[in-house]
Amino acid sequence: MTRQRILFGEQLGPMFDDDEEPILLVESLAAFRKRPTHRAKAHLYLSAIRHRAAELGDRAELVRADTFREVLTGRDLVAVDPTSYGARRLVRSVGAEVLPSRGFVTSEADFAGWVRGRTDASLVMDNFYRWVREREGILMTRGGKPVGGRFSYDVDNRQPPPKKAETLGLPEPWWPEEDEIDEQVRADLDRWEREGVVHFLGADGPRRFAATHGEAQEALRWFVRDRLPDFGRWEDATLSGDWTMAHSLLSLPMNLGLIDPREVVDAALDAYADGSVPLNSVEGFVRQIVGWRDWMWHLYWHLGEDYVHRNALGATNPVPDAFWELDAAAIEANCLSSVIAGVHEHGWAHHIQRLMMLGNFALERGFDPAETSEWFIGAFVDGTPWVMPTNVVGMSLHADGGVVATKPYASGGAYIDRMTDYCGGCRFDPKVRVGEDACPFTAGYWAFLEKHRERFAANRRMAQPLAGLGRLKDLDEVVAQEATRTRW
Repeated sequence: MTRQRILFGEQLGPMFDDDEEPILLVESLAAFRKRPTHRAKAHLYLSAIRHRAAELGDRAELVRADTFREVLTGRDLVAVDPTSYGARRLVRSVGAEVLPSRGFVTSEADFAGWVRGRTDASLVMDNFYRWVREREGILMTRGGKPVGGRFSYDVDNRQPPPKKAETLGLPEPWWPEEDEIDEQVRADLDRWEREGVVHFLGADGPRRFAATHGEAQEALRWFVRDRLPDFGRWEDATLSGDWTMAHSLLSLPMNLGLIDPREVVDAALDAYADGSVPLNSVEGFVRQIVGWRDWMWHLYWHLGEDYVHRNALGATNPVPDAFWELDAAAIEANCLSSVIAGVHEHGWAHHIQRLMMLGNFALERGFDPAETSEWFIGAFVDGTPWVMPTNVVGMSLHADGGVVATKPYASGGAYIDRMTDYCGGCRFDPKVRVGEDACPFTAGYWAFLEKHRERFAANRRMAQPLAGLGRLKDLDEVVAQEATRTRW
């Protein structure tokens, strides 16, 4: 029996192939039936798998089946450790030789060594990020100090969008050209939907994300040249007419394993070294990769498979149909409606839209954490089982009681008004918390704080918000209003 290397859908780049064994690739419909999945996500994954098979030629065997298990059973396999608990159990249960995981700047062994003996108080992303910077020598001087004297340029990277601008005016991102493989993928998705085999969310096409290593390299090159210089200052800003802003869209090819995050970081560092990109932009971008992305990966394994079911705030409300159907027309609040419309069209939104609109709304409205994580995994093209639990359950919903984030990321409409252009076209007023024009974020924020006042009383980072809560003369009206609100 010939030994094969199984490559899963998030292991499709050269760094997962050591040129030692024939390659096995599997298309499984069960993955799309597990949860409602964005059609653009299904398209991207299938396109990437089929493109990889075409690149490998006779070295690859591409099998289409209902489940992975029926394909893997009885084969002599080697696998790079996959990216979910279920897939890890599968490769071990079929007797595959398992190699250490790849695709991140730091290994699981690196993290295990770093975390050993640490208290919960020191288990924060900033400490991890500094350690990675020092360990890898990223943006560090010969004397072991951070370049520029600071590890973080967050204070420089929180500018609101330019006033009266519709877009940032940057060149378009690099877009791939679809080919006959994409055409066949789209035909297969159409057929499966017609036959009722699977139901997808959102729209599909044209493909906007890299599906090959070469495409990922091209997308990286264009981003560093055209958009990274402006990434830092507008990292947190949003304009309704500019869905990409200065973001890279590289989470997709990195999560598919198409490009090594070290290659992405090195390209940004080279641009800083040649003077074409300012330090605040490079640092902010590097932090998202060697800091946040690696941190989420390691916490997924460190916190355990049951982490997604944590529910410290007792949130049990279901994710509404408007979210599951990506129905922007059912939502009146312009910010929320616009973001849902963007997810419907692209299967993507940048991190502030995810955290401060979608996540903030889910937090204030008490959405069930596990279901909300499932929604994010299915609705986002870059939503994977490893990336969403800690981002959603921990960062957005504070359902872990403060492990990932030391305070809940709740805010009223004032933040959205400052950092976006959404409020100007909204029927709600971000300054109003009671009445027909009451902003669901502003009113929802105060109702949320009141509901959890006792829990947050000991959190020093919540002292100022809770002091403001105590000064509200209409608090009872706000709480009563939000308890029965059906329009948002």
